[in-house]
Amino acid sequence: MGKNVVVIGSTGSIGRSTLDVIRNNPGRFNVSGLCCFGNIDALIPQIEEFSPGFVSLFSDEFLDRLKYELRRRKLQVKIFCGEKGNIKAASSRSSDIAVIAVVGGIGLEPTLAAVSSGKSVCLANKEALVCGGSIVMARAKKRGVRILPIDSEHSAIFQLLENVPREKLKRIIITASGGPFRNFDSKALAGVGVKEALMHPNWSMGAKITVDSATLMNKGLEVIEAMWLFDLPLEMIDVVVHPQSVIHSMVELSDGAVLAHMGRADMRIPISFALSYPDRLPVDCVEPFDFRKFSRLTFETPDHENFPSLGYACRAAKIGGTMPAAMNAANEVAVNKFLTGEIKFVDIPRVVLKAMRAHEKRLVASPALDDIIAADSASRALAETICRKLGKADKSV
Repeated sequence: MGKNVVVIGSTGSIGRSTLDVIRNNPGRFNVSGLCCFGNIDALIPQIEEFSPGFVSLFSDEFLDRLKYELRRRKLQVKIFCGEKGNIKAASSRSSDIAVIAVVGGIGLEPTLAAVSSGKSVCLANKEALVCGGSIVMARAKKRGVRILPIDSEHSAIFQLLENVPREKLKRIIITASGGPFRNFDSKALAGVGVKEALMHPNWSMGAKITVDSATLMNKGLEVIEAMWLFDLPLEMIDVVVHPQSVIHSMVELSDGAVLAHMGRADMRIPISFALSYPDRLPVDCVEPFDFRKFSRLTFETPDHENFPSLGYACRAAKIGGTMPAAMNAANEVAVNKFLTGEIKFVDIPRVVLKAMRAHEKRLVASPALDDIIAADSASRALAETICRKLGKADKSV
């Protein structure tokens, strides 16, 4: 009898890779539920193949079409809808494992629901810990729930630290590809467009994460996520640019030894590890790694001057409280506005910085969930206003 898995964000990049792992391990897993924002064209084939007990749509705009397609294909499945639907899906008693693969702050409450229900959580949504790490980790400890990271960097750190006593750890080193604009100066960055920003050199990811990788905000979010996952202070976490993305992360021990986790840039590897932990399943769908094709591995210091988002995220982590939630919300709005052509690429960190400065007056040092939600909402509204002003200024030039 296989483990029952609910995939929150099944039509996105991580969700599809998760289903690929399940597909290639027949009998080990069953898909109990599928959730997505509203991509019916992708969801229907998943329902036909995996026969989940329920599905959930975050946006009710697509509900009628889903019902129509289910009737037309004579598919029987329970339907949840909206934010409450995702929360209900994540906490369903019919599931043993919840894969949280949605992007953005909307992943916080489903993550909390999954943890509260006592099921294992495979976490690909870094924003859940960025915004509400204190609450999520406290609840996980109380319920005895292990949170298994799916991000390649955090999966690497998790594996490297399994047999390392805490007192022997000196620091962890998170690697970053540097994104498509790694060697760009400020003048070149001012002219980049959406198409260029979505051309990641090594990974195939969704639009938001790909842009975050290009601004280096993704590494900032990963630093905060690592602080909570591994209970580490900011000072024990470093970021190094490694363009080849062969080494996914490293840990340095007290005696000077450095352990590195290496492998192909394929998300199905950390997904398989998280789903099967503490076992390891063969990932036959991934091409074996050939060191001869990577004769040169290089490392660089992040360019904080031209890519300030990493520093802003670290500043938010140092301030703590509701600041990371406010920072993340502003970034989500700014990235969306860039993707829709309303602001420039270089405007994204400007929006984040302005929102963070404004939030200093409203900071809650030890937030409850309501405080985090309020900070998120206020920062989104402010970021919208900032983006409108920046967009008007760009058009007037």
